[in-house]
Amino acid sequence: MTKKRYTVTSALPYANGPLHIGHIAGAYLPADIYVRYRKSKQDDVLFVCGSDEHGAAITLRAKKEGLSPQEIVDTYHQLNKQSFADFGINFDIYYRTSDPLHHQTAKEFFEVLHEKGVFTETVSQQFFDEEHKQFLADRYIVGTCPKCGNDNAYGDQCEKCGSALSPNELINPKSTLSGNEPVMKETKHWYLPMQEHEDWLRDWIENGVFNGKQRHNPKHWRSQVIGQCKSWIDGGLRERAMTRDLDWGVKVPIEGADGKVLYVWLDAPIGYISATKQWALDNNKNWQDYWQNDAELIHFIGKDNIVFHAIIFPIILKAHGDFVLPTNVPANEFLNLEGQKLSTSRNWAIWLHDYLKDFEGQQDVLRYALCSTAPESKDTDFAWADFQTRNNSELVGIFGNFINRVVVLTNKYWDGHIPAKGNLTSYDEEVLAELSNCADKVGQLIENYKLREALSGVINLARLGNKYLADTEPWKLKKTDEKRTQTILNIALQIAAHLSVFSEPFLPFTAHKLSDMLNIEQGRWDKVKELQSGHKINGANLLFTKIEDEVIDQQLSKLKA
Repeated sequence: MTKKRYTVTSALPYANGPLHIGHIAGAYLPADIYVRYRKSKQDDVLFVCGSDEHGAAITLRAKKEGLSPQEIVDTYHQLNKQSFADFGINFDIYYRTSDPLHHQTAKEFFEVLHEKGVFTETVSQQFFDEEHKQFLADRYIVGTCPKCGNDNAYGDQCEKCGSALSPNELINPKSTLSGNEPVMKETKHWYLPMQEHEDWLRDWIENGVFNGKQRHNPKHWRSQVIGQCKSWIDGGLRERAMTRDLDWGVKVPIEGADGKVLYVWLDAPIGYISATKQWALDNNKNWQDYWQNDAELIHFIGKDNIVFHAIIFPIILKAHGDFVLPTNVPANEFLNLEGQKLSTSRNWAIWLHDYLKDFEGQQDVLRYALCSTAPESKDTDFAWADFQTRNNSELVGIFGNFINRVVVLTNKYWDGHIPAKGNLTSYDEEVLAELSNCADKVGQLIENYKLREALSGVINLARLGNKYLADTEPWKLKKTDEKRTQTILNIALQIAAHLSVFSEPFLPFTAHKLSDMLNIEQGRWDKVKELQSGHKINGANLLFTKIEDEVIDQQLSKLKA
């Protein structure tokens, strides 16, 4: 039987600024947890991401800073790639859309669609800056939002109320280049007529049916994803431009398209495919195996990217032919910070590279806090006080405390050698039964993208270990019942070994420290090896340390400054 393959993507971050915790909580940490779990089960998984290096946002940043777009993307590609690696987000490839292979792949994709007659060519009036002699991308136009009255809405979106806009809806539009009112000028573009795809899209999204086959189970899709897609389709899909008047990006590869590039929302998702091609070349694999032939395609994104990954990209993949459609698009809602929306322009954010400097060696504390409050079904809030409580009460007080007790007692009583297990009481059997159910229970939650609940399952296993030790009190029994004490410690050590496996997707640095302490190799999800009596473990090291009030006060002051 052919092994099922999984292609997991995380939304390509724009290389025009650093990463903050909202990005991590939305698209990157959930994907990393899911992939680590699949790999622990020995599944064939490819985890793809990279920098989105084209589009108006990049050129806008470059103009502001007096640099070239290439200088901007080189800086932030490197910074973000390093931040991801330092934080333990373990991509198989972290690619970039400025790579020549991507340009070639995206052009070929466009050519196939063009030859099949997928696009319509439309001449329209668009905003033009006379002083700078160029057509204005949506992000180069600001004005008053017609929905909420925000004076700094962009031509594609109002960041205050979240409404999707088109430039001609803005009141008093101005060019961000010159500050002048732009004029309307004629230009030709290639459009994707999305309205022609409504019927099959609806069947695929609502029922999971594509080309007469059941392709996914809609019950496993998040309600906000299905809801947003249905709302778009019910409102009637419209044509959307797939090209732009811009000098930075993938050039449109057909005659009469000088000065035009592929629209970034066509270009960027194709980046997943070109990244796969590069990875396949580097690893002597066949890239088609991960995009065709019944591979499972899963997109981890934030809710602002749902329409692109669940409507536009699937239309493009189907129109091209030969490609699978997503099995799931587990989009997260937004993470707020201390009760307010994260804002890069106001610097109301916790930047990942700053956190890694301020909390050296404490990546897993942030991973834990972000997963515990993950915005899976609604917007959630990150607060420094909650971060401190979760670390001190749960990681130090439950997980770390249990491991420390077990390892210290084993070293104290048996010089670090695992004692033999004797006769079991009914309580021992209950604890072992709960332990043996944990892999399936937590695994099922991860497979259904319920990562918060899955993490609770892991911490509950540490709680079980603590309770077992508190109930049996082996330190009191040691003098009167050596054999019973040995059995209790043996069982507690088996719980610790399971924790080293089940915590790894969530807390990889901690899991590896724990494996080292237990002197074992990192175990597999579905085959956690029993620790044999006589096996020698190492001395105790603290997995987590308490975070004091002054550390949190410093972070709050930094944020408010």
